[in-house]
Amino acid sequence: MGMNDAPNSERIHIGIFGKRNAGKSSLINALTGQDLAIVSDVAGTTTDPVSKAMELLPLGPVVLIDTPGLDDEGELGSQRVRSAKRVMNRCDAALLVVDAREALCPVHEEITALLQKKNIPYILVYNKSDLAGEITVGDNAMAVSAKTGDGIWDLKERLSRLVGDLLEPNDIAVLVVPIDSAAPKGRLILPQQQTIRDVLESGACSMVVRESELTGALTSLSKPPRIVITDSQAFASVSKDTPEDIPLTSFSILMARFKGNLHEAVRGVRALDTLKDGDRILISEGCTHHRQCDDIGTVKLPRWIEQYTGKKPEYAFTSGGEFPEDLSPYHMVIHCGGCMLNEREMKSRMAHAIDEGVPMTNYGIAIAHMHGILARSVAPFPDVAALLED
Repeated sequence: MGMNDAPNSERIHIGIFGKRNAGKSSLINALTGQDLAIVSDVAGTTTDPVSKAMELLPLGPVVLIDTPGLDDEGELGSQRVRSAKRVMNRCDAALLVVDAREALCPVHEEITALLQKKNIPYILVYNKSDLAGEITVGDNAMAVSAKTGDGIWDLKERLSRLVGDLLEPNDIAVLVVPIDSAAPKGRLILPQQQTIRDVLESGACSMVVRESELTGALTSLSKPPRIVITDSQAFASVSKDTPEDIPLTSFSILMARFKGNLHEAVRGVRALDTLKDGDRILISEGCTHHRQCDDIGTVKLPRWIEQYTGKKPEYAFTSGGEFPEDLSPYHMVIHCGGCMLNEREMKSRMAHAIDEGVPMTNYGIAIAHMHGILARSVAPFPDVAALLED
């Protein structure tokens, strides 16, 4: 099942609402990076709701629904408005697009009231910020420019919280964080910080424990947690200590999902099962750091690979900005979670591997696969779990 093969029923439906010429179609184009919607300076170009199924990174499979202007005039106009309101009934979320140069008006208030009545989460998007002066926005609003791209990535991130879409307010997420020699003293690494932030923004509770305290933590809770998220290196012991009915995943799997390359990484891990003696594996880290004596990339991964496959491959290691132009010598690439690389860089490395026909996966997925717990670790994401059934 490919990235864009997810059935529409499983996709997140996002309705784009607003007055005529607020820049709804331009905003869709800016969000997707491609010209999917008709763009024109003439007010009222979009005459009917237009649905487009696609992959919106870092959110995943979505249906974007571009709707007619909500201030349309005349009899035909009122029909269009009714049709736009019907769209709300199939929306999981909505963007209410406002021209940043204009004040909110009764039309916006009417739509806001309808979205609230239907319990549809929405973001008020002040578009054309490049043409407006200083814009004051509240918690539920953002200023963007579809034309210059300013604020577009922040809007995508707001639409796609790392674990926020898995959690409801007051859910509990248990985060298992080994305090090992590779983590700087007194600090959590970036994926852990980002996940805690997302849990908090969902109105959920995060409980952070070491793997040795996990069993005690689970028995102390009055209700089971909604999810357990672990560092990949502790996957095997955490899986053993976490009851089967509690969803379990890892920080690096969440990071791959967040950066939009989880599907390909799950496909790529299968290359471990066709490994032969002497095949070359590229192990690549996005950051540069002092190598520890039991470093995950240079020591632990090769050890696990040889235990799992029974083969003796050769290894090449890169870190930081290094990434070979020519991947043809390699049987596969195993990359870190990429927390220190931006989404564009990770996408470009994955696209490069795909172009060269070299499977690429990441540390967390490789570790989960080698420990026989990959199916469990991607089960919270049905579209990805379906790849393992192919």
